Amino acid sequence: MERPDWDEYFMEMAAVTAKRSTCLRRRVGAVIVQDRHIMATGYNGAPKGIAHCAERGGCLRERMNIPSGERHELCFGLHAEQNAIVQAASLGQSVDGATMYITHQPCVICAKMIINAGIKKIIVKEGYPDKLAVDILAEAGLKIIMVDSL
Repeated sequence: MERPDWDEYFMEMAAVTAKRSTCLRRRVGAVIVQDRHIMATGYNGAPKGIAHCAERGGCLRERMNIPSGERHELCFGLHAEQNAIVQAASLGQSVDGATMYITHQPCVICAKMIINAGIKKIIVKEGYPDKLAVDILAEAGLKIIMVDSL
């Protein structure tokens, strides 16, 4: 039996977290890790008490023909990265210096939140069509590390 390395292990946890997503377009999971301990998790979906897109009859972005990577504000859901950062904050957990494992590359809005939260390393499994996010993260000294072996 082969034991997964830490990056594989935490990426698998992000993939399991994504299974809770209520997004009809893309299921994303995020795990914030510090010193090999999970600090918080998040998946994409509507805020607490707000109807999910399936309950609304479909995805607003799909109905408006908005391409992936554009107009993130036109969505009822929070992104997985946002939910993980909010969860850590609500638990009083500092994520300064932490690593975030995400099933998909963050968008520009999440990239800015990741930077300001003090997260120092981002590991993703799949890309996302948002070059501005990559540019902003690079300028802040954060490199996106792709883990494609999973």
